[in-house]
Amino acid sequence: MTVDGRQTNPDHDGGALLRRAAQLDAEDPLASYRDLFIGTDTALSYLDGNSLGRPLKRTPQDITDFIRDSWGGRLIRGWDEEWLDLPHSIGDQLGRAVLGAAPGQTVIADSTTVVLYKLIRAAVAAVTDPARTEIVLDTDNFPTDRYLVEGIAREEGLTLRWIESDPSAGVTVEQVREATGPATAVVLLSQVAYRSGFLADLPAITAAVQDAGALVVWDLCHSAGSVEIDLDGAGVDFAAGCTYKYLNGGPGSPAFAYINGRHLSGLQQPVWGWMGRKNAFEMAAGYEAAPGIRGFLSGTPAIFGMLAMRATVDLIEEVGMAAVRAKSLKLTGYAVDLFDAWLAPLGVRLASPRDPKQRGSHITVDHPAFRDVTAELWEQDVVPDFRAPQGIRIGLSPLSTSFDEVRRGMAAIRQRLEGRGFDNPRGMPVN
Repeated sequence: MTVDGRQTNPDHDGGALLRRAAQLDAEDPLASYRDLFIGTDTALSYLDGNSLGRPLKRTPQDITDFIRDSWGGRLIRGWDEEWLDLPHSIGDQLGRAVLGAAPGQTVIADSTTVVLYKLIRAAVAAVTDPARTEIVLDTDNFPTDRYLVEGIAREEGLTLRWIESDPSAGVTVEQVREATGPATAVVLLSQVAYRSGFLADLPAITAAVQDAGALVVWDLCHSAGSVEIDLDGAGVDFAAGCTYKYLNGGPGSPAFAYINGRHLSGLQQPVWGWMGRKNAFEMAAGYEAAPGIRGFLSGTPAIFGMLAMRATVDLIEEVGMAAVRAKSLKLTGYAVDLFDAWLAPLGVRLASPRDPKQRGSHITVDHPAFRDVTAELWEQDVVPDFRAPQGIRIGLSPLSTSFDEVRRGMAAIRQRLEGRGFDNPRGMPVN
Protein backbone atom coordinates (compact mmCIF):
# COMPACT_ATOMS: atom_id res chain seq x y z
CA MET A 1 0.00 0.00 0.00
CA THR A 2 1.05 3.60 -0.59
CA VAL A 3 0.14 6.83 1.16
CA ASP A 4 0.81 10.05 -0.76
CA GLY A 5 3.21 8.11 -2.96
CA ARG A 6 5.13 6.62 -0.02
CA GLN A 7 5.33 2.90 0.62
CA THR A 8 3.84 1.99 3.99
CA ASN A 9 5.21 -0.78 6.14
CA PRO A 10 2.98 -3.80 5.53
CA ASP A 11 3.53 -5.46 8.90
CA HIS A 12 1.27 -4.62 11.80
CA ASP A 13 4.13 -3.53 14.06
CA GLY A 14 4.36 -0.47 11.86
CA GLY A 15 8.15 -0.26 11.64
CA ALA A 16 9.02 3.39 12.17
CA LEU A 17 5.71 4.01 13.93
CA LEU A 18 6.56 1.30 16.45
CA ARG A 19 9.96 2.85 17.10
CA ARG A 20 8.35 6.26 17.42
CA ALA A 21 5.90 5.01 20.03
CA ALA A 22 8.79 3.60 22.06
CA GLN A 23 10.67 6.89 21.76
CA LEU A 24 7.66 8.99 22.74
CA ASP A 25 7.03 6.79 25.79
CA ALA A 26 10.70 6.97 26.78
CA GLU A 27 10.67 10.77 26.54
CA ASP A 28 7.26 11.22 28.21
CA PRO A 29 7.67 13.13 31.52
CA LEU A 30 4.28 11.75 32.66
CA ALA A 31 5.01 8.11 31.76
CA SER A 32 5.47 6.99 35.37
CA TYR A 33 2.02 8.29 36.33
CA ARG A 34 0.42 5.68 34.09
CA ASP A 35 1.54 3.04 36.60
CA LEU A 36 -0.74 4.64 39.19
CA PHE A 37 -3.85 3.46 37.34
CA ILE A 38 -5.53 0.05 37.54
CA GLY A 39 -5.25 -2.08 34.42
CA THR A 40 -2.35 -0.32 32.73
CA ASP A 41 -0.12 -3.36 33.29
CA THR A 42 -2.32 -5.50 31.02
CA ALA A 43 -2.36 -5.89 27.23
CA LEU A 44 -5.73 -4.13 26.97
CA SER A 45 -5.69 -1.03 24.76
CA TYR A 46 -8.09 1.48 26.28
CA LEU A 47 -9.06 4.22 23.83
CA ASP A 48 -12.18 5.47 25.63
CA GLY A 49 -10.86 7.65 28.43
CA ASN A 50 -13.12 10.45 27.20
CA SER A 51 -16.17 8.36 28.17
CA LEU A 52 -15.02 6.70 31.40
CA GLY A 53 -11.57 7.09 32.92
CA ARG A 54 -9.54 4.32 34.53
CA PRO A 55 -9.55 4.20 38.35
CA LEU A 56 -6.41 5.03 40.29
CA LYS A 57 -4.78 2.24 42.27
CA ARG A 58 -5.17 4.29 45.44
CA THR A 59 -8.96 4.48 45.00
CA PRO A 60 -9.85 1.05 46.49
CA GLN A 61 -7.82 1.87 49.60
CA ASP A 62 -9.33 5.35 49.84
CA ILE A 63 -12.82 3.85 49.74
CA THR A 64 -11.90 1.09 52.18
CA ASP A 65 -10.47 3.63 54.61
CA PHE A 66 -13.59 5.75 54.27
CA ILE A 67 -15.89 2.81 55.00
CA ARG A 68 -13.85 1.63 57.97
CA ASP A 69 -12.73 4.89 59.58
CA SER A 70 -15.03 7.67 58.45
CA TRP A 71 -18.37 5.99 57.82
CA GLY A 72 -17.86 3.03 60.14
CA GLY A 73 -15.93 4.91 62.82
CA ARG A 74 -17.57 8.29 62.93
CA LEU A 75 -21.04 7.30 61.63
CA ILE A 76 -23.49 10.22 61.58
CA ARG A 77 -20.85 12.51 63.12
CA GLY A 78 -19.07 12.42 59.76
CA TRP A 79 -21.54 14.88 58.29
CA ASP A 80 -20.63 17.61 60.76
CA GLU A 81 -16.94 16.74 60.83
CA GLU A 82 -16.21 16.59 57.08
CA TRP A 83 -18.79 15.30 54.65
CA LEU A 84 -20.98 18.40 54.43
CA ASP A 85 -17.95 20.42 53.40
CA LEU A 86 -16.74 18.05 50.67
CA PRO A 87 -18.84 19.53 47.82
CA HIS A 88 -17.20 22.88 48.53
CA SER A 89 -13.66 21.82 49.45
CA ILE A 90 -13.31 19.46 46.48
CA GLY A 91 -15.04 22.05 44.32
CA ASP A 92 -12.47 24.66 45.32
CA GLN A 93 -9.63 22.21 44.64
CA LEU A 94 -11.08 21.38 41.24
CA GLY A 95 -11.41 25.07 40.51
CA ARG A 96 -7.80 25.71 41.52
CA ALA A 97 -6.20 22.72 39.75
CA VAL A 98 -8.35 22.32 36.64
CA LEU A 99 -10.81 25.13 35.97
CA GLY A 100 -8.93 28.35 36.68
CA ALA A 101 -11.51 29.34 39.27
CA ALA A 102 -11.01 31.18 42.54
CA PRO A 103 -12.51 29.67 45.74
CA GLY A 104 -16.23 29.86 46.41
CA GLN A 105 -17.37 29.48 42.79
CA THR A 106 -17.34 25.71 42.21
CA VAL A 107 -19.40 23.00 43.88
CA ILE A 108 -19.74 19.25 43.33
CA ALA A 109 -23.37 18.13 43.08
CA ASP A 110 -25.90 16.09 41.13
CA SER A 111 -25.50 14.75 37.59
CA THR A 112 -24.40 16.88 34.65
CA THR A 113 -27.99 16.97 33.39
CA VAL A 114 -29.33 18.30 36.68
CA VAL A 115 -26.49 20.80 37.09
CA LEU A 116 -26.95 22.14 33.57
CA TYR A 117 -30.69 22.46 34.15
CA LYS A 118 -30.09 24.48 37.30
CA LEU A 119 -27.55 26.76 35.64
CA ILE A 120 -29.55 27.42 32.49
CA ARG A 121 -32.73 28.12 34.42
CA ALA A 122 -30.83 30.40 36.79
CA ALA A 123 -29.21 32.21 33.85
CA VAL A 124 -32.58 32.70 32.13
CA ALA A 125 -34.08 34.07 35.36
CA ALA A 126 -31.17 36.48 35.76
CA VAL A 127 -31.90 38.13 32.39
CA THR A 128 -34.27 41.00 33.15
CA ASP A 129 -34.71 42.46 29.65
CA PRO A 130 -38.10 41.16 28.40
CA ALA A 131 -36.90 41.48 24.79
CA ARG A 132 -34.32 38.74 25.36
CA THR A 133 -36.33 35.64 24.60
CA GLU A 134 -33.87 33.41 22.73
CA ILE A 135 -31.54 30.63 23.81
CA VAL A 136 -28.72 29.91 21.37
CA LEU A 137 -27.24 26.42 20.99
CA ASP A 138 -25.74 24.28 18.24
CA THR A 139 -27.18 21.37 16.33
CA ASP A 140 -24.33 18.96 17.14
CA ASN A 141 -24.06 19.56 20.87
CA PHE A 142 -24.39 16.56 23.17
CA PRO A 143 -28.01 15.29 23.22
CA THR A 144 -28.59 16.07 26.92
CA ASP A 145 -27.69 19.70 26.32
CA ARG A 146 -30.10 19.98 23.40
CA TYR A 147 -32.93 18.15 25.14
CA LEU A 148 -32.56 20.28 28.27
CA VAL A 149 -32.74 23.54 26.37
CA GLU A 150 -35.72 22.35 24.36
CA GLY A 151 -37.51 21.58 27.62
CA ILE A 152 -36.52 24.84 29.28
CA ALA A 153 -37.67 26.82 26.24
CA ARG A 154 -41.05 25.12 26.49
CA GLU A 155 -41.28 25.82 30.24
CA GLU A 156 -40.29 29.45 29.92
CA GLY A 157 -41.90 30.30 26.60
CA LEU A 158 -38.57 31.01 24.94
CA THR A 159 -37.36 30.56 21.37
CA LEU A 160 -34.43 28.42 20.28
CA ARG A 161 -31.90 29.76 17.80
CA TRP A 162 -29.79 26.97 16.34
CA ILE A 163 -26.21 27.27 15.13
CA GLU A 164 -25.69 24.74 12.32
CA SER A 165 -22.39 23.18 13.38
CA ASP A 166 -20.19 20.93 11.29
CA PRO A 167 -20.07 17.47 12.95
CA SER A 168 -16.42 17.19 11.86
CA ALA A 169 -15.55 20.52 13.44
CA GLY A 170 -17.44 22.73 15.89
CA VAL A 171 -18.80 26.16 16.69
CA THR A 172 -16.73 29.20 15.72
CA VAL A 173 -16.61 32.73 17.09
CA GLU A 174 -18.04 34.04 13.82
CA GLN A 175 -21.05 31.73 14.06
CA VAL A 176 -21.73 32.89 17.62
CA ARG A 177 -21.51 36.55 16.63
CA GLU A 178 -23.95 35.94 13.79
CA ALA A 179 -26.42 34.05 16.02
CA THR A 180 -26.48 36.48 18.97
CA GLY A 181 -28.04 39.89 19.31
CA PRO A 182 -30.63 41.96 21.19
CA ALA A 183 -32.98 38.98 21.53
CA THR A 184 -30.36 36.60 23.00
CA ALA A 185 -30.74 35.68 26.66
CA VAL A 186 -28.44 32.68 27.10
CA VAL A 187 -25.96 30.74 24.96
CA LEU A 188 -25.15 27.09 25.74
CA LEU A 189 -22.06 25.51 24.13
CA SER A 190 -19.54 22.73 24.75
CA GLN A 191 -15.88 23.67 24.92
CA VAL A 192 -14.88 20.37 23.27
CA ALA A 193 -17.33 18.88 20.77
CA TYR A 194 -18.27 15.38 21.91
CA ARG A 195 -18.20 13.99 18.38
CA SER A 196 -15.27 15.63 16.60
CA GLY A 197 -13.13 16.77 19.52
CA PHE A 198 -13.12 20.35 18.17
CA LEU A 199 -11.84 22.78 20.81
CA ALA A 200 -13.91 25.95 20.81
CA ASP A 201 -12.29 29.31 21.49
CA LEU A 202 -13.78 29.73 24.96
CA PRO A 203 -12.37 33.20 25.77
CA ALA A 204 -13.31 34.72 22.40
CA ILE A 205 -16.78 33.15 22.31
CA THR A 206 -17.45 34.21 25.89
CA ALA A 207 -16.52 37.78 24.97
CA ALA A 208 -18.73 37.65 21.86
CA VAL A 209 -21.75 36.44 23.87
CA GLN A 210 -21.27 39.09 26.52
CA ASP A 211 -20.74 41.80 23.89
CA ALA A 212 -24.22 40.87 22.68
CA GLY A 213 -25.55 41.43 26.21
CA ALA A 214 -26.22 37.74 26.90
CA LEU A 215 -24.97 35.12 29.36
CA VAL A 216 -22.96 32.03 28.43
CA VAL A 217 -23.14 28.52 29.94
CA TRP A 218 -20.23 26.22 29.02
CA ASP A 219 -20.36 22.43 29.08
CA LEU A 220 -16.86 21.26 30.05
CA CYS A 221 -17.50 17.51 30.09
CA HIS A 222 -14.92 16.74 27.38
CA SER A 223 -12.40 19.38 28.41
CA ALA A 224 -12.10 19.35 32.21
CA GLY A 225 -8.90 17.46 32.98
CA SER A 226 -7.65 17.32 29.38
CA VAL A 227 -7.17 20.94 28.28
CA GLU A 228 -6.13 24.06 30.14
CA ILE A 229 -9.09 26.18 31.26
CA ASP A 230 -9.18 29.65 32.79
CA LEU A 231 -12.82 30.36 33.62
CA ASP A 232 -12.09 33.40 35.77
CA GLY A 233 -9.61 34.82 33.26
CA ALA A 234 -12.14 34.49 30.44
CA GLY A 235 -14.93 35.98 32.55
CA VAL A 236 -17.18 32.95 31.96
CA ASP A 237 -20.65 33.29 33.49
CA PHE A 238 -21.55 29.63 34.18
CA ALA A 239 -20.01 26.22 33.51
CA ALA A 240 -20.74 22.59 34.27
CA GLY A 241 -19.07 19.26 33.64
CA CYS A 242 -18.92 15.62 34.59
CA THR A 243 -16.15 13.99 36.63
CA TYR A 244 -16.05 10.43 35.28
CA LYS A 245 -14.05 11.10 32.09
CA TYR A 246 -10.63 12.71 32.52
CA LEU A 247 -11.22 13.19 36.27
CA ASN A 248 -11.67 9.42 36.87
CA GLY A 249 -14.49 9.73 39.38
CA GLY A 250 -16.10 6.45 38.30
CA PRO A 251 -19.50 5.57 36.81
CA GLY A 252 -22.10 8.14 37.80
CA SER A 253 -19.76 10.30 39.86
CA PRO A 254 -21.30 13.71 40.57
CA ALA A 255 -20.85 16.70 38.28
CA PHE A 256 -19.57 20.18 39.10
CA ALA A 257 -21.11 23.61 38.77
CA TYR A 258 -19.16 26.84 38.33
CA ILE A 259 -20.77 30.24 38.82
CA ASN A 260 -18.75 33.38 38.43
CA GLY A 261 -18.73 35.24 41.75
CA ARG A 262 -20.24 38.36 40.20
CA HIS A 263 -23.50 36.44 39.65
CA LEU A 264 -23.85 34.70 43.00
CA SER A 265 -25.63 37.43 44.89
CA GLY A 266 -29.37 37.08 44.37
CA LEU A 267 -29.11 34.26 41.84
CA GLN A 268 -31.77 31.58 42.23
CA GLN A 269 -31.77 28.01 40.99
CA PRO A 270 -34.99 26.07 40.42
CA VAL A 271 -34.46 22.85 42.40
CA TRP A 272 -35.01 23.79 46.02
CA GLY A 273 -33.84 21.13 48.43
CA TRP A 274 -32.90 20.98 52.07
CA MET A 275 -29.14 21.03 51.47
CA GLY A 276 -29.33 24.33 49.61
CA ARG A 277 -31.31 26.07 52.34
CA LYS A 278 -29.75 28.69 54.56
CA ASN A 279 -29.40 26.51 57.75
CA ALA A 280 -30.22 23.11 56.34
CA PHE A 281 -30.63 21.49 59.76
CA GLU A 282 -33.13 24.01 61.05
CA MET A 283 -35.82 22.00 59.23
CA ALA A 284 -38.07 25.08 59.32
CA ALA A 285 -40.97 26.04 57.09
CA GLY A 286 -40.24 27.97 53.93
CA TYR A 287 -37.16 28.03 51.70
CA GLU A 288 -34.43 30.63 51.97
CA ALA A 289 -31.39 29.87 49.82
CA ALA A 290 -27.98 29.59 51.43
CA PRO A 291 -25.64 32.40 50.40
CA GLY A 292 -23.03 31.84 47.71
CA ILE A 293 -22.38 28.68 45.77
CA ARG A 294 -23.92 26.49 48.47
CA GLY A 295 -27.33 27.71 47.38
CA PHE A 296 -26.94 25.59 44.26
CA LEU A 297 -26.99 22.36 46.22
CA SER A 298 -30.30 20.53 46.44
CA GLY A 299 -30.18 17.09 48.04
CA THR A 300 -27.72 15.08 50.10
CA PRO A 301 -24.22 15.07 48.55
CA ALA A 302 -23.01 11.84 46.90
CA ILE A 303 -19.96 11.34 49.09
CA PHE A 304 -18.78 8.03 47.61
CA GLY A 305 -18.82 9.52 44.13
CA MET A 306 -16.43 12.28 45.17
CA LEU A 307 -13.68 10.09 46.63
CA ALA A 308 -12.19 8.72 43.41
CA MET A 309 -12.40 12.09 41.68
CA ARG A 310 -10.56 13.76 44.55
CA ALA A 311 -7.64 11.36 44.00
CA THR A 312 -7.31 12.44 40.37
CA VAL A 313 -7.57 16.12 41.24
CA ASP A 314 -4.70 15.56 43.69
CA LEU A 315 -2.70 14.07 40.83
CA ILE A 316 -3.49 16.88 38.42
CA GLU A 317 -2.56 19.44 41.04
CA GLU A 318 0.80 17.69 41.37
CA VAL A 319 1.67 17.54 37.66
CA GLY A 320 -0.13 20.67 36.45
CA MET A 321 -2.61 21.06 33.62
CA ALA A 322 0.08 22.46 31.30
CA ALA A 323 1.90 19.12 31.38
CA VAL A 324 -1.37 17.21 30.93
CA ARG A 325 -2.27 19.31 27.89
CA ALA A 326 1.21 18.95 26.38
CA LYS A 327 0.91 15.16 26.45
CA SER A 328 -2.63 15.29 25.11
CA LEU A 329 -1.40 17.17 22.05
CA LYS A 330 1.31 14.56 21.43
CA LEU A 331 -1.09 11.63 21.92
CA THR A 332 -3.69 12.88 19.45
CA GLY A 333 -0.95 13.96 17.05
CA TYR A 334 0.51 10.45 17.07
CA ALA A 335 -2.98 8.98 16.61
CA VAL A 336 -3.48 11.14 13.50
CA ASP A 337 -0.12 9.95 12.12
CA LEU A 338 -1.25 6.36 12.60
CA PHE A 339 -4.53 7.18 10.91
CA ASP A 340 -2.70 8.64 7.91
CA ALA A 341 -0.42 5.63 7.55
CA TRP A 342 -2.84 2.80 8.33
CA LEU A 343 -6.49 3.81 8.15
CA ALA A 344 -6.80 6.45 5.44
CA PRO A 345 -5.67 3.96 2.77
CA LEU A 346 -8.56 1.70 3.83
CA GLY A 347 -11.17 4.35 3.13
CA VAL A 348 -11.41 5.70 6.69
CA ARG A 349 -12.13 9.43 7.06
CA LEU A 350 -10.75 11.70 9.76
CA ALA A 351 -13.76 13.50 11.28
CA SER A 352 -11.73 15.79 13.56
CA PRO A 353 -9.63 18.92 13.04
CA ARG A 354 -6.07 18.27 11.85
CA ASP A 355 -4.63 21.18 13.79
CA PRO A 356 -3.82 19.76 17.26
CA LYS A 357 -4.49 23.13 18.87
CA GLN A 358 -8.09 22.86 17.64
CA ARG A 359 -8.63 19.45 19.30
CA GLY A 360 -9.36 18.30 22.79
CA SER A 361 -8.00 14.88 23.77
CA HIS A 362 -9.85 12.70 21.27
CA ILE A 363 -10.15 12.21 17.54
CA THR A 364 -12.97 10.60 15.57
CA VAL A 365 -12.54 8.42 12.50
CA ASP A 366 -15.43 7.34 10.24
CA HIS A 367 -16.05 4.17 8.24
CA PRO A 368 -19.27 2.31 7.34
CA ALA A 369 -17.99 -0.89 8.99
CA PHE A 370 -17.18 0.65 12.36
CA ARG A 371 -20.35 -0.33 14.21
CA ASP A 372 -19.54 -4.03 13.77
CA VAL A 373 -15.79 -3.48 14.02
CA THR A 374 -16.16 -1.84 17.44
CA ALA A 375 -17.95 -4.89 18.86
CA GLU A 376 -15.18 -7.12 17.50
CA LEU A 377 -12.48 -4.88 18.97
CA TRP A 378 -14.07 -5.01 22.41
CA GLU A 379 -13.91 -8.81 22.26
CA GLN A 380 -10.14 -8.63 21.78
CA ASP A 381 -9.55 -6.10 24.59
CA VAL A 382 -9.26 -3.05 22.36
CA VAL A 383 -11.79 -0.52 23.64
CA PRO A 384 -12.62 2.56 21.59
CA ASP A 385 -16.04 4.24 21.57
CA PHE A 386 -18.56 3.98 18.73
CA ARG A 387 -20.64 7.02 17.85
CA ALA A 388 -23.46 6.68 15.32
CA PRO A 389 -23.73 6.64 12.44
CA GLN A 390 -20.22 5.34 11.66
CA GLY A 391 -17.63 6.93 13.94
CA ILE A 392 -15.01 5.50 16.27
CA ARG A 393 -13.75 7.94 18.87
CA ILE A 394 -10.16 7.50 20.00
CA GLY A 395 -10.23 9.04 23.49
CA LEU A 396 -6.78 9.47 25.01
CA SER A 397 -6.53 10.29 28.71
CA PRO A 398 -3.06 11.83 29.13
CA LEU A 399 -2.26 10.56 32.63
CA SER A 400 -3.17 6.93 31.97
CA THR A 401 -2.52 6.35 28.24
CA SER A 402 0.80 5.37 26.66
CA PHE A 403 1.82 5.94 23.07
CA ASP A 404 2.33 2.22 22.55
CA GLU A 405 -1.22 1.63 23.79
CA VAL A 406 -2.44 3.97 21.05
CA ARG A 407 -0.31 2.15 18.46
CA ARG A 408 -1.67 -1.25 19.48
CA GLY A 409 -5.25 -0.02 19.37
CA MET A 410 -4.93 1.61 15.96
CA ALA A 411 -3.17 -1.51 14.63
CA ALA A 412 -6.13 -3.59 15.78
CA ILE A 413 -8.59 -1.30 13.96
CA ARG A 414 -6.50 -1.70 10.83
CA GLN A 415 -6.42 -5.46 11.21
CA ARG A 416 -10.20 -5.69 11.59
CA LEU A 417 -10.79 -3.61 8.46
CA GLU A 418 -8.26 -5.60 6.43
CA GLY A 419 -9.85 -8.81 7.67
CA ARG A 420 -13.11 -7.59 6.13
CA GLY A 421 -11.42 -7.13 2.78
CA PHE A 422 -11.08 -3.36 2.82
CA ASP A 423 -8.11 -1.96 0.94
CA ASN A 424 -7.33 1.24 -0.89
CA PRO A 425 -9.40 1.08 -4.07
CA ARG A 426 -7.67 2.34 -7.20
CA GLY A 427 -8.06 6.06 -7.40
CA MET A 428 -9.63 6.49 -3.90
CA PRO A 429 -8.39 9.79 -2.45
CA VAL A 430 -6.28 9.49 0.69
CA ASN A 431 -7.47 11.76 3.52
